Amino acid sequence: MKAFISGGAKNGKTTLGQDLAVYLAAGGTHYYVATMISADAEDDERIRRHIADRAGLGFETIECPRHILSCLDTADRNGVFLLDSVTALLQNEIFPPGKNYAPDLPAAERCMRELLKFVRSVRSAVLVSDYIFSDAGEYDPMTERYRRALAGIDRMLARECDTVVELAAGRRIVHKGVLPF
Repeated sequence: MKAFISGGAKNGKTTLGQDLAVYLAAGGTHYYVATMISADAEDDERIRRHIADRAGLGFETIECPRHILSCLDTADRNGVFLLDSVTALLQNEIFPPGKNYAPDLPAAERCMRELLKFVRSVRSAVLVSDYIFSDAGEYDPMTERYRRALAGIDRMLARECDTVVELAAGRRIVHKGVLPF
């Protein structure tokens, strides 16, 4: 099964992703593919919370903040992969850490191609993304390019996955497929 989970901040996307990955693994190998690069104390706290939330769930953690296909070098493709999150992965690709310059838009295209290859290369994947492009606000051109790139990746993943779930205001909205629980 391939599942795509999207929604607003702090709506339970990671928790649902963890529950689904554990269910799909049925006691087998399951990976938490961590993509966030901490930029501040708030990020550090979020990372600590996510580590604590998955404690005891049997995940093998793979730190993979860029070049998502590299996580397959050490993982069993027949396992279940929870990629958290597409949003952070794209951010890391477009705005490499330590670089202060215009966004690397070819990196966005590469990220999309690599995510498609990743999804097609594994038996089961759960991909978490943030719904950051739904408000009516206008942002600076750099942020708008990032939001458009994420929207394009999310649309591609929604097409590719068997199940698509949106979390909004604490509600699960299944747009495609079914959740097995």
